Amino acid sequence: MMPKNGYNPEGYFEYTVYPLEGIWDLTEKGKKLKTFSKDELLYTIMIRQPKFVTNEVVERAFENVRKKKPHPFLKEVTFETIEDGLSVQMLHVGSYDEEPESFKQMDGYIENNNLERVTLTHREIYLSDVRKIEPAKLKTVLRYMVKPK
Repeated sequence: MMPKNGYNPEGYFEYTVYPLEGIWDLTEKGKKLKTFSKDELLYTIMIRQPKFVTNEVVERAFENVRKKKPHPFLKEVTFETIEDGLSVQMLHVGSYDEEPESFKQMDGYIENNNLERVTLTHREIYLSDVRKIEPAKLKTVLRYMVKPK
């Protein structure tokens, strides 16, 4: 909305907002359990930004939000760069509860191609809006960071 309010960041172009993404991990307790527990999940939710969005642009946006719609969680929002590196990814179609089947396929691919996971965390990119699509049709990209064995 900044250009409509007279501020055009250098390099600005109109764009479609990127899909929501999440980085998922387990708590220390969850890593020690013999069975998976959703209650032990940790996550970071994010939305990719175009290259013209700089620290200055983000700070200006935060100032606007603080003035117009203050929110207690705003202080927890960060702006940072994340790189995945070599990855194995798969398009999962279906409910989030069915993701373990796709993860098994990814694990098989990793094993068959002499790779190993770098970390137990994984990334999910949500291509569907869960509020508008029935669970059986949800599309989610699942991604593991890997390295050669």
